[in-house]
Amino acid sequence: MMDTQAKIEAIVTGHPVVLFMKGTAQFPQCGFSGNAINILRASGVDNLHTVNILEDEEVRQGIKQFSNWPTIPQLYINGEFVGGSDIMTEMFQSGELQALVKA
Repeated sequence: MMDTQAKIEAIVTGHPVVLFMKGTAQFPQCGFSGNAINILRASGVDNLHTVNILEDEEVRQGIKQFSNWPTIPQLYINGEFVGGSDIMTEMFQSGELQALVKA
């Protein structure tokens, strides 16, 4: 079986836009994850791949090591770690996020 870091790497590089979150896009399980989904929708993301970390304890722990970032949600675009809810909000307000997802 693939180790957790390799599994996360495969998810991150296998999709243009990946959000590791609590819950699903339809039913976010925390306010920050809900905020992240709303921002991505407003940014025009139509190819969003979400990973519900509540369903996978290994990924839940492993993603924090993978990104060296302590909190969820975590956004990846084109294999690069972008940030969490606060960073996404700032980038959305500046227009940077919309440009990134269109690129």
